[in-house]
Amino acid sequence: MDTELQEIKSVLHKMGQKALNASRTLASLQSEAKNDILKQMADAIDSASPNILEANAKDLEAGRKAGLSAAMLDRLRLDKKRVKEMSDGLRYVASLADPVGRVLSETTRPNGLKIKKVSVPLGVIGIIYESRPNVTVDAAGLCLKAGNAVILRGGSEAFNSNLILADCMNKAGIAAGLPDGAVQLVAYTDRRAVNVLLKMDDCISLIIPRGGEGLIRTVVEQSTIPVIKHYKGVCHLYVDADCDYNAALSIVTNAKVQRPSACNALETLLIDVKALPEFAKPFIAAMKKHGVELRGDERFCQWDGTIKPADEDDYYTEYLDLVLAVKVVDSVEAAIAHINQYGSKHSDGIISSQPERVEKFMMEVDSATVYHNASTRFTDGSEFGMGAEIGISTDKLHARGPMGLEELTSYKYLIFGDGQIRA
Repeated sequence: MDTELQEIKSVLHKMGQKALNASRTLASLQSEAKNDILKQMADAIDSASPNILEANAKDLEAGRKAGLSAAMLDRLRLDKKRVKEMSDGLRYVASLADPVGRVLSETTRPNGLKIKKVSVPLGVIGIIYESRPNVTVDAAGLCLKAGNAVILRGGSEAFNSNLILADCMNKAGIAAGLPDGAVQLVAYTDRRAVNVLLKMDDCISLIIPRGGEGLIRTVVEQSTIPVIKHYKGVCHLYVDADCDYNAALSIVTNAKVQRPSACNALETLLIDVKALPEFAKPFIAAMKKHGVELRGDERFCQWDGTIKPADEDDYYTEYLDLVLAVKVVDSVEAAIAHINQYGSKHSDGIISSQPERVEKFMMEVDSATVYHNASTRFTDGSEFGMGAEIGISTDKLHARGPMGLEELTSYKYLIFGDGQIRA
């Protein structure tokens, strides 16, 4: 084993033990103490805003030189508004109810044993993420409020931004009573550090990866620790024949162009064949206005000569850009079948005024979030009232959809007796 890898392993395992010790203190920290820590962290971020933006500018410049895409640079970029959103997010998390110590169920057995099921922190959570520096703040804030220690490993493209944010939170938190080791950032850009982290099941309870499909698949394949994930966001909307076409156009446009680099942005539009005469031309005009490249099936391409023919791969693709696949379908059943085959179980919706079709769609589409007459862009922790989110899960165990505080807890059983023995 080379010397550098030995050093990485030694440092990360010390971090893991430090986090584990901190998590045991955090588990019993009172709500008021946790809230005060989060507020102090928020104030520190506000005060350090100029320095944070300076560090982010270095990352952006390096990213441009490295040829990062426009979508990646957008995810990486911070400005005064985004920095303020991070600090406000911490304050909002502080205002939420504490998820730890909730009595989930309570029963008394015939023999007199009293059994309580109580929510508890998970312990130590590892977050592996790309690009977005706000994840450093969002993840730490949510983990701490739920009584968990966190080990953060951001992408090399955001190294300077993540370093100053983590340092800012850590110093303010420790000054306010946060146990040392509760928030730690892996300072290695060497990818082998991720491999080491994924094998630390002696001290890390859960791994949450946030980034591209390649990163997430690598984490799942290599981790000996449970992983919460979503591989990609191939999100759909289905325009039914019976709907308000003006509302449909507004919803579809927002879902595609409001922030195309987000995982909850629209990637495939399904249009009922009976909706085409009224909807097709206004929709095509709107997409041209916003610079969206359309790729359609044979029936849709007939409506405009500038539409590129779509192939099979287009319907599996998460573009994260101003590109939209379009397919004409004959019924709600066909729309459901398409989504369940090509979708990523992330965010899908129906635009319709026909209640039976709406109910059928919402019950039969196998996705974490299913919408009726609304943009898919709402799949977001803050939009769901969770404050920031730790991530979005397309798994079914143990969390699904945007993950907030409750999803960062587990539970244990507390059993009270007065001398019972089993016969």
